[in-house]
Amino acid sequence: MINIILLKFFSIPRFYKRIISVFFDIIFIVSAILGSFLIRDDIHTWLSQELYFTIAISVFSSIFIWSRLGLYRAVIRYIDTKALTTIFLGVVASGITLVATSYFLKTPMPRSVPFIYIALLLVFVGGSRLLMRGLINTQSDKEKMPVLIYGAGSAGRQLALSLQHGAEYDPVAFIDDKIELQKINVAGLKVYSPKMLEKVIKKCNAKKILLAMPSISRGKRQRLLNELQKYSIKVLMIPGSADLVSGKVEIDTLRKVDIVDLLGREAVKPVDGLFRRCIENKHVMVTGAGGSIGSELCRQIVKQNPISLVLYEMSEFSLYQIEKEITEFIGEKNSAITIIPILASVLDKSLLSNVIKKFAINTIYHAAAYKHVPLVEHNVISGITNNVWGTLACAEAAKENMVENFVLISTDKAVRPTNVMGSTKRIAELILQALAVDCNTTRFSMVRFGNVLGSSGSVVPLFKKQIAENGPITITHPDITRYFMTIPEAAQLVIQAGSMGLGGEVYVLDMGQPVKIYDLAEKMIHLTGLTVKSDTASEGDIEITYTGLRPGEKLYEELLIGESVEGTEHQRIMKAKEISMSHNDLQALLSKLKAAMEVGNIALVRDILLAAPLGFNPSSEIADYLWEQNKILAKNIEKVNPVDDCAETLRLVE
Repeated sequence: MINIILLKFFSIPRFYKRIISVFFDIIFIVSAILGSFLIRDDIHTWLSQELYFTIAISVFSSIFIWSRLGLYRAVIRYIDTKALTTIFLGVVASGITLVATSYFLKTPMPRSVPFIYIALLLVFVGGSRLLMRGLINTQSDKEKMPVLIYGAGSAGRQLALSLQHGAEYDPVAFIDDKIELQKINVAGLKVYSPKMLEKVIKKCNAKKILLAMPSISRGKRQRLLNELQKYSIKVLMIPGSADLVSGKVEIDTLRKVDIVDLLGREAVKPVDGLFRRCIENKHVMVTGAGGSIGSELCRQIVKQNPISLVLYEMSEFSLYQIEKEITEFIGEKNSAITIIPILASVLDKSLLSNVIKKFAINTIYHAAAYKHVPLVEHNVISGITNNVWGTLACAEAAKENMVENFVLISTDKAVRPTNVMGSTKRIAELILQALAVDCNTTRFSMVRFGNVLGSSGSVVPLFKKQIAENGPITITHPDITRYFMTIPEAAQLVIQAGSMGLGGEVYVLDMGQPVKIYDLAEKMIHLTGLTVKSDTASEGDIEITYTGLRPGEKLYEELLIGESVEGTEHQRIMKAKEISMSHNDLQALLSKLKAAMEVGNIALVRDILLAAPLGFNPSSEIADYLWEQNKILAKNIEKVNPVDDCAETLRLVE
């Protein structure tokens, strides 16, 4: 019955709630005055016309004073110390009004009555509001989700107080590893040891853990998350101190556990000298500016004050997006950087040369490439054309126009490649190594790294989507592992590595420890509050299934071809000494490759890649769609012999 009344009261407009508050306050004032006289003496002795006028004037004066103090603007469910102070001041003012009124109206009043009146009115007015707040919060707590707060420090205490006033979460206990805090109450909640976490989760029926430790290192956070994942409870985090200080978020803003937190990789501050060397007060161009890496390079570059930035991109929509974002950013900073969006392909050498010349480009970051392994396996000619001849056109245009710095964004898949995409990136590296020989005008360098989190084709957004859809999570192989790095860190390291080059170097980024994809999927499931479904755990929530390695896919990625590697002035950038080709040998390789591609003979293309010094070791049969379709058609009309066709094409190439 009480619940129904409270629910109806909550639903009425605030104007009517204020009227109800005023009505009860009038009753409280009258009751307090009469009660004061009754406690002091027999009330019948004091009842008089003057007393009635005193009560009336005191009521209206008190209500007026309280409304001016803002007492009726306070929301009962959020009443705090400040509101109680206002009530106290209002009650004291009402007592003074009572004394003044009785003096002017000559109402008989013992000296103790005003003090008794103030005490009674404090109980009536303050007590009634605290009682209502308790009833409201008790009612709302039943609808709120019980949660544990991990960390009873200042961030945890602020979070608890914020959530207690909120409508979504009900903090029921703290978890903290500090012995001095355990078994005591903080912000009204008991603090437990992490060893008791499982019991506390069951006892309090907690649905989530809120991690209130924004300042701990990423490594410690990773270890903590690894511990928490075994409880299969969803974990949310409050933001870091940098975001709080900048005003981007509030202390009670919660976010899901990010994949970066699971990897535990600590970011390294850029070396300012390296970061600015090829950008500050220079004209810079980024090819593939709308891609995952290209767009982040643009974001980092405009922070280093170039004179201009050319966004070179083939996709109209991607170019529109990055141009709009960068233009808005420099507008907010009142920067004078000129942004030039160029919609074009890197295969157009004459246009590339024209752009470089007209905009006096000093530094080029070449990020334009097809990078999705299975797609390139299914579209071999397009992949080779874009990745090899696109790089050749761009690098030659840079050399002919005496661009100071040219940096190629390479990949770990170029190391002993098992797919066409990796082979094309290794050839791109060989092109730059060959052009760097005896070149005094342009410094060519290559930066090689592994997977970046959140890039197009990354497993992380795919896993998130599959978990949101209740699974299954699909993994190609139970033993597959990958290196991971965040896009911002990769872009920063690329810029710094490109500043070190003297000509022809291959720089390798320190990717940390490789991550087993199955472990990554399992952690993401557990920290979402779900469990893995398997043969031994049939009651689980999300199943992990295996689809088999895709065409050209590796089980393990590598970053170095040889063993020769040395450190640099940056702790996460290494310099590798790799096999190179002479300019003449490279031209011969490219000529053979081009001839085979022109007649569409993918089998011969593969043979040429196998014979080249790339370390190419394909992990699957030819998967090119056009080649497969040609074989089907040839078989149907019994006209083409693939072996003879391959031999004839080879004869033409020779």
